[in-house]
Amino acid sequence: MRNLSGALVQFAGSLVAALVWTGSIAAPAAPRDPRNFANGHRIPDEHYCDQPRIVVTRDGTWVCILTTNAGEEGDPGQHIVATRSTDKGQTWSPLVDVEPADREITSAYAIALITPFDRIYAIYCYNGDRIRTLPDGKPIRDDMQGWCVFRYSDDQGRTWSPRYRIPMRLTAADRGNQWGGKLQMWWAIGTPTYFNGSAMFGFTKLGRYILEEGEGWFFRSDNVLQERDPEKVRWELLPEGDHGVRAPEFGTVQEEFDVVHLEGESFFTVYRTTKGHAACAYSRDGGRSWSKPEPLRYAPGGRIVKQPRACTKIWKTKNGRYLLWFHNNGTTTYNNGLNAGSRNIAWLSAGRLQNGQLLWSQPEIVAYVEGGLEGCSYPDLIEDGGRYYLCATQKTEARVWPVDSELIEDLWTQHTRAHLTTNGLALDLPADRCAPNSSAPAPRIAPLIGQMRRRSPHPDTAGGLTLELSVRFRDLAPGQVLLDTRDRSGAGYVLYTTDRSTLRFEMNDGWQAAHWDCDAGVLQTNTFQQVAVIVDGRPNVICFVVDGELGDGGSERPFGFGRFNPTIKDISGSRTLRVAPSLHGELGHVRLYTRALRVSEVIGNQRAARAARPASAP
Repeated sequence: MRNLSGALVQFAGSLVAALVWTGSIAAPAAPRDPRNFANGHRIPDEHYCDQPRIVVTRDGTWVCILTTNAGEEGDPGQHIVATRSTDKGQTWSPLVDVEPADREITSAYAIALITPFDRIYAIYCYNGDRIRTLPDGKPIRDDMQGWCVFRYSDDQGRTWSPRYRIPMRLTAADRGNQWGGKLQMWWAIGTPTYFNGSAMFGFTKLGRYILEEGEGWFFRSDNVLQERDPEKVRWELLPEGDHGVRAPEFGTVQEEFDVVHLEGESFFTVYRTTKGHAACAYSRDGGRSWSKPEPLRYAPGGRIVKQPRACTKIWKTKNGRYLLWFHNNGTTTYNNGLNAGSRNIAWLSAGRLQNGQLLWSQPEIVAYVEGGLEGCSYPDLIEDGGRYYLCATQKTEARVWPVDSELIEDLWTQHTRAHLTTNGLALDLPADRCAPNSSAPAPRIAPLIGQMRRRSPHPDTAGGLTLELSVRFRDLAPGQVLLDTRDRSGAGYVLYTTDRSTLRFEMNDGWQAAHWDCDAGVLQTNTFQQVAVIVDGRPNVICFVVDGELGDGGSERPFGFGRFNPTIKDISGSRTLRVAPSLHGELGHVRLYTRALRVSEVIGNQRAARAARPASAP
């Protein structure tokens, strides 16, 4: 028997790449995991593809506008295309040029805006200046510079109008760039926000080539949703004055601004930095001025929302609520180098407005990519027929997939949820059955590797496990075992304290093992705490939820979740669960689920447990 107890792929500052599985995965069979990017329906492209943006017409046709290229990102020939679907993204029409491919003039990064009379606008960056070198003659990438232009379609994306330019006034960022304002550098990633018959979208201006001195700007139109004459559409560049939204302490990289309407003349913008977190700002005067940007937090004064240099996307849904897409880790660069995997996995959080500010739920996994490090990003949200869909891209594949409606509803109600989940509950031990050195029959756990097909893991049927318990520690001395199913070979799982005053979950299939700790500093003594460990065999994730908060790595780790080798198999271990064999304290209850609970379900359990047992109860 091989014991690979150090084999966990941990993201704790650097990636242990040796056990990252990079094999191919066979086509999935039912049941399909809707979070699995590979299960989404492919959107056509020429090779490189970016920022798919989908609108739904009155008859239910989906029109997708995206950037594509027969070459790589930034190569000559990059341009804007459109495609249509009449079956909610399952199949798509051949690509239609919105802007033809031209090796001399690049077009890229379109906003898709739809009016009540079904006109679709594609608003994008167009290098009409044909400037492709620095002033010293050095060639440059030219897909984030030039004019802000649009074309529109009145026939659901089949044909497109002539090109129109939206004037973009010069500001300090333009005048300070290498061309002295002769060339403007900018790009957009957003979705328009609609309000009171008006529309607004955000974008990034750059003060220096390439991706330096970024700041946020917004185009607002009070008549684009009603006016049929494109020459009469009014566009106002905001904020007023010479400087966009930025905070000097966040450094030179402040980019990919997205915006939503809150209420009245209040708006909210989010964007990415290289500080390991997203940033945000509020406007209370229609976008004309903005608050000083701050780190995005789950609640005022609360934990920051960790985010690498990746697209942070926000949407306001038709029911007036908010959703946030992010990657939930504090790495600081792109999806490469030591921070490989920073965009794999994607998480979704629900926002609610309270006293003029947005409060965010604990997040749920909404997308992952199999078998490697490259995740999906640059998403868009589609609402159709009461259902939610997401689309995103890996830069060479864009896909669209339905979001589990229960996941969305769980996020909406997470802040009030306070009941016990019973689906998958295989063992429920009350306090009088959790005495030190007691035991219980250990439920069998489905193999985490799932079915096998062509000798490849099949994550759509992979098993899962959730341990949910309340514990009161007298001290946090290392080596205290709370739960243990390990057999003589070492197979099974165990939960114990470490020399870092954390709880560690270890699992072993008799050949290889993995482990993950809760965040440092969250455990206390002499008070009952609610602790859960979620092991999800589909995205290969281990995470902790302690007292209603999903671990995010704290100040010590960029990641609050660990990823394990997808070839781990059966971790059930012995037929006996040993309860508190060496605990300095007591357990209030122990529950075991033979599936991975959602974070929202765990929080409901923990809130119900806290209500039933005061922290000071014996």
